[in-house]
Amino acid sequence: MAGTATQPLSGTQKRTIAGGAIGTLMEYYDYYLYGLASAAIFPAVFFTGEDPIVAQLSSFATFAVGFFLRPVGGLVFGPIGDRVGRKMTLLITVVGMGIATAGIGLIPAESSIGIAAPLLLIFFRMCQGFFVGGEMGGAATLVVEHAPVGRRGMYGAFLISGAGIANVASAGLMAGLGLGPESWFLTWGWRIPFVLGLVLAIIAVVLRSRLEESDEFKETRRAQADAGVRVNPLVEVFRHPRNAIMGILIGLPQSIAGYVVLTFGIAYMVNQNDIPAWQGFAGTMIVGLLQIVVAPAYGALSDRIGRRRVYIAGCVGFALLVWPAFLLFGTSNLVLIWVGMIVGFVIPGVAMQATLQTMLAEMFDPEARTTGVNIGYQISNTLGGGLAPFICTGLVALVGGQIWPVVVYSAVICVVGAVATATARISADGSRLHELRTVTANA
Repeated sequence: MAGTATQPLSGTQKRTIAGGAIGTLMEYYDYYLYGLASAAIFPAVFFTGEDPIVAQLSSFATFAVGFFLRPVGGLVFGPIGDRVGRKMTLLITVVGMGIATAGIGLIPAESSIGIAAPLLLIFFRMCQGFFVGGEMGGAATLVVEHAPVGRRGMYGAFLISGAGIANVASAGLMAGLGLGPESWFLTWGWRIPFVLGLVLAIIAVVLRSRLEESDEFKETRRAQADAGVRVNPLVEVFRHPRNAIMGILIGLPQSIAGYVVLTFGIAYMVNQNDIPAWQGFAGTMIVGLLQIVVAPAYGALSDRIGRRRVYIAGCVGFALLVWPAFLLFGTSNLVLIWVGMIVGFVIPGVAMQATLQTMLAEMFDPEARTTGVNIGYQISNTLGGGLAPFICTGLVALVGGQIWPVVVYSAVICVVGAVATATARISADGSRLHELRTVTANA
């Protein structure tokens, strides 16, 4: 075991948490940054020959492409993490993310190279999604396996603190650079945050090169080697398919929370209430700052009262608070808008996000843990987060601008997630969920 709840963290554990968190920071930095650029930059840089509405839709379509590649990356890198090692997976994914993000910042405008520009954008976006797909499974697994059993929730939640830092950094950089001349920003300024993604990757490689595999992983590999066995992680996950399915369903509420309240919420404020977009961006930065400190607090709470209770409370809270959040958005009062973003996302959404990755890691045994976490996290984010803004936009349009269908949609997803959380099999004490197979053929 990694230790007890009363022992201080060792140097190895601290390096593991830092190495995992910076990868999550990069994952969310890449996606937040791309989301902002796809809304405000890419239509004017890569889709200039199209009608403005078509250009905006084309830009958002490239954003969605990244989500659909995430499950593919999860299925590729999950088995690598379970067979070769979590460290190897995390090194590959962080380098891939850095190169893909920097590549986007270096693509010439459509006015310079024509159709090749949007094609390159799609290519790098696909690469971005593919490598991100292998990130959370490896990071969550390594951090949870190294953390003391009694504090797994708190230290697993530091991964979401990294997401909060990414939120602040991406929105802050784009907002700050956007204060300069518009022509300079559209030509060069927007590229700087993307190229900085490569710098983050280099820092992450330095941190992750010093990571060590957990004793739990080593012991499992040793037991299989002694028995002359090499288990296929994908086969092992679906040998007990219930938790694989439950992981996807559990992840749905947390995946839509941010995209309903923050992404769709900002669009709703701008389009329905003529509220300046910068007010929403500023609110997003406030949310990110709070997320940094609130996530570990929720993780620590889950160590005390259990992951299920915290996560289910987050599901119930989101279902109940999404309506008041949008009512606050409709006031056009800056302070109340920011309160709405906190009420709608920080209180319930961060409770779910801070708990999810640790809970998923505790739903699978070491020989298939990275693969299992990737399946649940990436597929739920694709089906939930990737589609949520489009679904919400369509629902609101169908009823003439009313928000109640979004509330119903969110509530239904929350009920599904809460039921799945209540029925999943979780091992919070480090014990095995299933008997370790030592007599099997290599699948």
